[in-house]
Amino acid sequence: MPDVVLPVLDEAAALPDLLAAMPTGFRPIVVDNGSTDGSGRIAAELGALVVTEPERGFGAACWAGLGAATDDVVCFMDADGSLDPADLLRVAEPVSLEQADLVLGARLAERGSWPAHARVANRYLAGRLGRSLGLQLRDLGPMRAARREALLGLGLVDRRFGWPLEMVVLASQAGWRVREVDVPYRARVGRSKVTGTLQGTLRTVGDMRTVLRRAGV
Repeated sequence: MPDVVLPVLDEAAALPDLLAAMPTGFRPIVVDNGSTDGSGRIAAELGALVVTEPERGFGAACWAGLGAATDDVVCFMDADGSLDPADLLRVAEPVSLEQADLVLGARLAERGSWPAHARVANRYLAGRLGRSLGLQLRDLGPMRAARREALLGLGLVDRRFGWPLEMVVLASQAGWRVREVDVPYRARVGRSKVTGTLQGTLRTVGDMRTVLRRAGV
């Protein structure tokens, strides 16, 4: 069954419930990206494989987790409690059955779970991919699944917040079959460090614009 890469920066409050809800057969790989709240220790005590990645950055953590994965299918999801691990079953299935090469979880957001500035930025980027690449996406969702070897060979170089977008752009340019499935999205546990803040959203958009320029999109 698939490996699940969980990039983590100070998510001690969310990890116990998240790991307890992991579907049977899905192996959690927690990538500790500089936590100071004991996240790595907690994850290890709860049975997760813990990888330490000293280079700060969302993409750096995801890349380290991908390198530690061994299953043919690898999933990614945020570790802040906003997503239900049970939905990994629906996200991973089309990849496992070879019906898709990359599956994204399109977020169905509960009220108050997704700040307006983050939704607007996400909608803009999805629309730009539609105009440039013909991808009909509603969300560049943080829950996703693909095959490990294919991802390793895709040429991903971003190690910051452009990683999720770069994966979709390069996958599309490589002719991958990209699909979406709906997943519920709820308020995260604890304080957001990235897109939950306006500054974090602007930083993420900046990284993603760099990805688009580099890819010629």
